[in-house]
This record gives sequence, structure tokens and C-alpha cells, in this order.
Amino acid sequence: MKKTILGLTLAVLFGTHTMLSQDSCSKYYPLVEGTTFQYTMYNKKGKSEGVTDYTITKVDNSGGETRATMSMKFADKKGKEVFTSDYTYICTGKGIKIDYNSLLPEAMTSQFKDMEYEITGTDIELPNDLSVGQTLNDANVTMAISMAGVNMNIEVNMINRKVEKQENVTTPAGTFDCYVLYNDTQSKTMGATQTFPSRLWVAEDIGMVKQETYDKNGTVTNSMALTQLSK
Repeated sequence: MKKTILGLTLAVLFGTHTMLSQDSCSKYYPLVEGTTFQYTMYNKKGKSEGVTDYTITKVDNSGGETRATMSMKFADKKGKEVFTSDYTYICTGKGIKIDYNSLLPEAMTSQFKDMEYEITGTDIELPNDLSVGQTLNDANVTMAISMAGVNMNIEVNMINRKVEKQENVTTPAGTFDCYVLYNDTQSKTMGATQTFPSRLWVAEDIGMVKQETYDKNGTVTNSMALTQLSK
């Protein structure tokens, strides 16, 4: 479940959500208050594992920047709410930056709420001028935890980010012309390192249309698809 939650959160952060007005400063992220999205998550057999609902709850424009708050709610296949979280996006006209703190799911950080910890990292970026073959900046976050005299680090790195190709993809919400973004996600906890590749299909004025995560052999382990949207 932890890997599922991490993969879900990273999918949200690295390529999702766009339902933009014509005067928005981003092509690939939502900055319109009240916009809602729904994504269905599937396991490796293609069976539904849950539904994630997103709502843009607040948009502020000041100091030459636009800040949008996205609220997320994930419910499992039985309809039980598993976790909720909020993320902030900052747009300066050239693209989006997402606070690196958002890389750590609330379901993970809540486990350490009674301990001392410090979070550092590099913000996530998605430029407006995507093109095939383009390399995107890496992003990372490190959570340093101190408990009973023992220090522990949790580290998440998004590496090898690039724009692979452009293609059409169909989901229950429709057919969309997408850029395909590839990245490796590296998770380090207590000396154990896990790396899993992912691909995101993103479309202008829509955002994430589809996401797939793979094992080391390239087999799909879980996926997400846009199933509902409301402007």
C-alpha cells in the first residue's frame, strides 16, 4: 500500500491536472477554481483499486505569480476513504513549480508527527514548452527524522525525466493528443533502495490523461486513467 500511495502521489505531482482558462499561465496545470477531476487506479490485472477525486479549491494571483491549491481524496475499491491531502502549484508564466514537500504523501509524514524531523529538497518543474526529446530537471525530497537518539532519512528522487514522444491515448473520458513523459522514481528508506519507472500521458488543457508504473522487467504494476472531468 505504501508503494501504491507513493506512486499515486507522484503521478499527481509530476504530470497531472490541467483544466485551464485561456488566460492561465500554464498549459499543463489547473489554475481555475472549482475545477474537478476523477482518476481510477488499476492493479496489474487491470482491476480497479480505487478512485481519486481532485478539486481546485483556491487560486491566488500576486507578485507576478499564480498559486493554486489542489485538494485530493483517495478512496479504495470499497469506497473507503484512505487519505486526503492538499498541494500548492506556483506558476510564473514559463511553467509550473510544485513545492518539494508535496513529494512526501501525507499518509507517510503523519506516521512521524510526534517526532522531530526536517524536510529539504528541490522543487518539481514542468515547463510550458514541452517537445519530444526534451530533458526535464530532476526533483527530490529528503526527510531527516530523529527518534530516541536514532537518525533516519527517507529520500525520494525523480530522475531521468524526459519527453519521449507524442501520441493519442483513449480513456473513459475521451481521446486526447498527449506528450509521453518518462521518469525513474527512486525511494530510499533505512538503507533500502527501490527504483521504479513511470510514464505519464499529458495533454494541453487536460493534464494527466494516463499514468503507468512498471517493475524492473518493464511489466505494468499499476496504472491510472482519467475517468471524469468537469470544467
